[in-house]
Amino acid sequence: MNNYLKESWFKILAAIILIIGFGNNPHSYYQFERWAVVIIGGYSAYLAYKNKETVWAWIFAIIAILFNPIAPFYMARGTWQLFDLVAAVLFLIPTSRTKPSEESK
Repeated sequence: MNNYLKESWFKILAAIILIIGFGNNPHSYYQFERWAVVIIGGYSAYLAYKNKETVWAWIFAIIAILFNPIAPFYMARGTWQLFDLVAAVLFLIPTSRTKPSEESK
């Protein structure tokens, strides 16, 4: 678990930012949320692609596109909350295929 936290702290941060989005926040918070999620989603897509995890690379790329602040998608608040929840859950799922360590054998 400690290794997961060390390697995925930025995904956990994205999930927290998305969950905070359920509150009644000012517009500037949602702009911050979009920038944070697009950066973390893009970086997560890159890491997944680098690790040959094609499905996860596509998932994180789609999240990055959906939350991009440059060409934003406009949806109702309830729809965004659903996407926030789904994206937060996806960020929290461990994606790395780790090999068992020598110590655990």
